[in-house]
Amino acid sequence: MRTRPLRVFLSALGIAIGVAAMIAVVGISGSGQAEVDRRLDALGTNLLRVAPGQTLTGDEAKLPPESVAMIRRVPPVQQVAATGETGADIYRNERIAIGHTGSLHVLAAGADLLPAVGGKVRKGRWLDSVTQEYPAVVLGSTAARRLDVYTPGTRVWLGDRWFSLIGVLDPVPLAPEIDSAALVGWPAAEKYLRFDGHPSTVYVRAEDSRVTSVRAVLAATAYPERPGEVQVSRPSDALAAREATESALTGLLLGLGGVALLVGGVGVGNTMVISVLERRPEIGLRRALGATRGQIRTQFVTESLLLSLIGGLGGTVLGTLITAGYALSRDWPTVVPAWASAAGIGSTLAIGMVAGLYPAVRASRLSPTEALSGT
Repeated sequence: MRTRPLRVFLSALGIAIGVAAMIAVVGISGSGQAEVDRRLDALGTNLLRVAPGQTLTGDEAKLPPESVAMIRRVPPVQQVAATGETGADIYRNERIAIGHTGSLHVLAAGADLLPAVGGKVRKGRWLDSVTQEYPAVVLGSTAARRLDVYTPGTRVWLGDRWFSLIGVLDPVPLAPEIDSAALVGWPAAEKYLRFDGHPSTVYVRAEDSRVTSVRAVLAATAYPERPGEVQVSRPSDALAAREATESALTGLLLGLGGVALLVGGVGVGNTMVISVLERRPEIGLRRALGATRGQIRTQFVTESLLLSLIGGLGGTVLGTLITAGYALSRDWPTVVPAWASAAGIGSTLAIGMVAGLYPAVRASRLSPTEALSGT
């Protein structure tokens, strides 16, 4: 191995690429899961979302205006906040053609919405008891980007009149519909936008240990006359479902990494076959000096294992560095499961054993006279 360093490097490289691919896939997936867990710990999994469904005729249902007050009476409920579709459109200025809304919608909201959904203000401030009475608006992160409006104090054309921007929000993971919305105070929506007062979405925070039981009664509580027209969901389940989807993709990528690892094993086997052909005189001399067939097999299997081990260790380091680099670029925690590193090295040793077995057996079957003659 010392006399053929380039050959050793190239043979080990195939193994290293396969191991690095597998560890990077597992590491990035584990880091993503850790980030989801961290976000859920920060945002909480006790948020429930109540929204109108459809009537028996297929029309869109409406939640009654008193649904928020009725939900607030449920004992395990800690926070209740609502938004309401106003039907108004928002534009950067009055000269924008009607209909070019950028898929943005205008929602009526109360001062208690942001704490309930775990949102944060990026610039400016949130609606309060004063600003929610006047033509003031807060933009979600996506709405601000599409309108290209970020500075508090800027005027925007909303519902055929000017509204003043007072704040821009950070993305809200548990309520992504808020990201593409312009939010105005509930009283201001009724006064300036002819809002009918029907909530379109109600966000409910419940005690962690009572979330399931609260979810079971929300539909009947929000609309006692027609509970079948109410949809109740748990936003944190969407994040979990997305993680499950990513896990399925991880399995596919692991399969591709395994294929790369097998290709690397074929490379090691090819290297060992060539090594046997080149070292026939050495094998013959050793056999003539009394080496047994078992000792010859052990020699070549050991070399194959060393080649694979070098590739496995190199691939483990490379895969860990790739995971760390990707996680840092996304501001994720870096997670490389110990079992992944152990499995990577273990699989390389197994492949090295299999790859070196045939060349080792072939070398051990050479007789001393045949090997020394070079035929």
